[in-house]
Amino acid sequence: MISYKPFLKLLIDKDVKKLDIVKSTGISWATLAKMNTNEYVSLEVIDKLCGYLKCQPGDLIEHIQES
Repeated sequence: MISYKPFLKLLIDKDVKKLDIVKSTGISWATLAKMNTNEYVSLEVIDKLCGYLKCQPGDLIEHIQES
């Protein structure tokens, strides 16, 4: 399973609000809501977030082994 917990932590660490992301990147609220529940988002979204936050994909996602 893919988790977006690192993304949420990064927002806190960089003091970035989701509203700023929506306004600056065009990523929708619905897409950000998907990330809260670890649902699939496209690589295009990950790419936009990496560009905006100046980070790598590994800074946004992690793989959690399902048992």
